[in-house]
Amino acid sequence: MIIKPANQKKMFIEIDTTEMTSAQMRMVKTLNSLMNHVLVTESEGEYFDNAAEVMRICASLIKQANFTTDMKANNVPYAEQVLEYSIDLLQDHMSQAKVVSYDN
Repeated sequence: MIIKPANQKKMFIEIDTTEMTSAQMRMVKTLNSLMNHVLVTESEGEYFDNAAEVMRICASLIKQANFTTDMKANNVPYAEQVLEYSIDLLQDHMSQAKVVSYDN
């Protein structure tokens, strides 16, 4: 993924979609749009509803990842396991009041 700041008001994100399905591409676009809305909304209802939708779409994208399709023959529920693992880590961060920041 390449992020190109065009100016102070816009950011252009370039994603290689070569190995994505059309459904995955639509979901990534929706995720991007909703995340932007969550970050700038001033409405409590929209903040909560859209944040929940962002998390739902993230989970759905993770479950539709090519890795899970490639590993179906192993009969291991990777999609469920990775979501449980991710939720556990998120809960740990929340209980410790840790916020991940990339701008130190």
